[in-house]
Amino acid sequence: MIDDNAAVGVVVPMFNAEKTISATLTSICRQSHRALDIIVVDDGSTDQSASIVASHAGKDRRIRMIKQSNAGVAQARNSGAACTEAEFLAFVDADDLWAPSKIALQLRALQEGGPSAGLAYCWFAHIDEDGRVFSLYNQPDAEGHVLQRMCRKNFVGNGSSMLVRRSAFERAGQFDPSLRARNAQGCEDLLMCLRIAESHEFRVVPQHLVGYRMTNVNMSSDVMQMLRSCEIVIAEFREKYPQFGRDLDAHLVDMIHWLAVRALLGGRLFAAGDLLKRFFVLDPRTAISRLPATIDMYCRARLVPNWVKVRVKRMRNNNAEFRPLYEETIW
Repeated sequence: MIDDNAAVGVVVPMFNAEKTISATLTSICRQSHRALDIIVVDDGSTDQSASIVASHAGKDRRIRMIKQSNAGVAQARNSGAACTEAEFLAFVDADDLWAPSKIALQLRALQEGGPSAGLAYCWFAHIDEDGRVFSLYNQPDAEGHVLQRMCRKNFVGNGSSMLVRRSAFERAGQFDPSLRARNAQGCEDLLMCLRIAESHEFRVVPQHLVGYRMTNVNMSSDVMQMLRSCEIVIAEFREKYPQFGRDLDAHLVDMIHWLAVRALLGGRLFAAGDLLKRFFVLDPRTAISRLPATIDMYCRARLVPNWVKVRVKRMRNNNAEFRPLYEETIW
């Protein structure tokens, strides 16, 4: 049964996000699906983030904020989820953006899938610190029972791209705060997706509905911590599903390549060099085949003037979802 008015709890973990939280909240509040319970979890911010959220809450009564001592993204998301009774949960990082139809389309996909569908995801665009798109590469199509495919590749990509059924979220054990305790924060999203895939089906909305921001200060910029996090998650599922060992091996190789690209985009050349060296050792054929794409992404993100990036992306992109909201910075 389709309920277009179903409540969706939107959880925004926030730590020192004064530069981006306003744009993030604006994109949430402009969702075409209006039945949103928006919880911002201030995870010990020391900048002006909280006052910016308070200003938005004064204009939109759906927004509320809770505060906690700094405990990491997993605990912040869990705290926010505990503060809403909504049947569906969406998580968005405090520097990412949503297109207006993101929640409406995902909610319909989940409801059409029935109780067995536990997670709906969408495509995402990489955006720079100014909100300009520099990559639309992400276009997966995996649906249904996807555990083996999730072991092979994190096609969901990030926490801002998914909408989950609360029952699936609870069965998966919520987000795992132990990664932070082991100095391995970063792959909480991957772990959640894998655990949901153990018992539920996935659905995809094949549109670029999320702007995933790449900066030098967000959590994913700590590439070596992310690698430790990925290795821990992969070890857990290697023990559970030894039959997917080759898929998990390939997943780790892909993660090393992605982190090398991430380090390049952030200007951390020594870390990038170490990771690329490891990539070549583990899978030289794939490393060589991906070298042109790696160079292309680096050039477009770091070297090409912004006005060129904007013009090229306007010509190449057929999805104008973001453009009405952020004409000066997105697409």
